[in-house]
Amino acid sequence: MTAHVTVGLDGTEESFAAARWAAREAVLREVALHVLHVDEWPAAPELPDSYVHAVAERADKLLQKAVNQAQEDHPGLEVVAERVAGRTADVLTAAANEADLTVLDSRRLGGVSGFVVGSVSLAVVGSARHPVVLLRADRTAGRPMAARGGIVVGVDVYRPCEALLAFSFGEAARRGVPLRFLHSWTLPASFGYAAIMDPPAGEELGERMMDNLDELVDPWRKRYRGVEVTAKAVVGSAAYQLVEASRTADLVVIGRRSRRMPIVPHLGHVAHAVIHHSPAPVAVVPLPASRTRR
Repeated sequence: MTAHVTVGLDGTEESFAAARWAAREAVLREVALHVLHVDEWPAAPELPDSYVHAVAERADKLLQKAVNQAQEDHPGLEVVAERVAGRTADVLTAAANEADLTVLDSRRLGGVSGFVVGSVSLAVVGSARHPVVLLRADRTAGRPMAARGGIVVGVDVYRPCEALLAFSFGEAARRGVPLRFLHSWTLPASFGYAAIMDPPAGEELGERMMDNLDELVDPWRKRYRGVEVTAKAVVGSAAYQLVEASRTADLVVIGRRSRRMPIVPHLGHVAHAVIHHSPAPVAVVPLPASRTRR
């Protein structure tokens, strides 16, 4: 398939809201929409033909409903519907690796088998090689594409994040909304006493962080001159600061380092906090594992 946006559909209202969001994103990107439903059969030695037929018929109706809705909302949009059998997390991850962007409802996927809420979405986010957007459909359905808060981006000035910057500026340019970059930092433990005795020293460190952030963002500002950009380096928990900023955002963008734990893909505590608590959609962009940038 050529360039496209993929969305997972399980038949819930939340997944249909995700499909509507994905369709708008496909239009913005001028690419096709791929609507994917996964048939994951219950563990059983043999299933009655009537059951298999009923499940297949239901899935086909769900897909057709999503296709009809997308084409009605966006005449001319190319929509491809597909049913695939397999483990839902594996199928969606494979699809995400082929898509420009994947959109998932963060509450549940895989309605046929009754997955634990969010488990599939988290598994895909932790493994996919391309960006994945998770949305709380109950709070996102019906929201405009360009809220006044624009796009909030959590960035670490000490690590390379070209993919994060490219994704963020591309989204802002397509949507015509402002970008807000946020870098959170804390004083080293050894610096605490010095900060009390010499407050200007703490201010100096904050100014240095801001200089680092500007240095990181400035080349992209010049490349995307039509995008309004603000950047802040703030003291405090990155998770807390991003969740607070998300309350007025149209989209939150965070990075995920491409590293794997012994058993399952790894998501850091900041990503977990933002995904679970942000009322705005959250785009997770995979980034290469790398040494700290100083």
